[in-house]
Amino acid sequence: MGFRDVDMSISFRFHPEKAIEAAAMLLKLHGKPMKYIGLLKMLYIADRIALERMDQPITGDKGYSLDWGLVPSNVYNLIKGNSVDNALPLWQKYISKNDDGYTVSLKASPPNDYVSEKAQQIIKEVYEKYGHLNPFDLAMLTHDFPEWEDPHGSSIPVNVDNVLRYMNKPEEEIEAIRQEAAREAYLDMVLAA
Repeated sequence: MGFRDVDMSISFRFHPEKAIEAAAMLLKLHGKPMKYIGLLKMLYIADRIALERMDQPITGDKGYSLDWGLVPSNVYNLIKGNSVDNALPLWQKYISKNDDGYTVSLKASPPNDYVSEKAQQIIKEVYEKYGHLNPFDLAMLTHDFPEWEDPHGSSIPVNVDNVLRYMNKPEEEIEAIRQEAAREAYLDMVLAA
């Protein structure tokens, strides 16, 4: 964890539609209710693989280190029923948290309008590799990622720059990814105005 000197980590825009499609794909592949901790871990891993292969995550979600591993924070909030960018009604249209409080189910399949074919392939690979694991074993597995830091009962944001460095991306490539993320954020701001 020797990369702590970076002040401002790359920040991607959260794409709720992509997050919903990705979660729905995993739930559909699973074919039954899934413990949400497993869903969160597989989404985090899929975003991490996409970052490595495509220079951007699938969902754009912000990762956090929690005691039980790494999670995409906005999806976690949606599962808990908290509003994120007005996406909660859309999330709840397709995905529901079950009465047991620990599992989620697919209510309906969203259209596949946002997740690219490359990203869909990554999601399938992640499910094939991790979908059979006990969700708590999968949670412990994310402790092995170098970006996980023990938050001692709290939460710590994941520094994307450091994740890219752990992936051995050159600084010039990291800077290009930073500029592209900043460009996207600027365009979103201009279009929203």
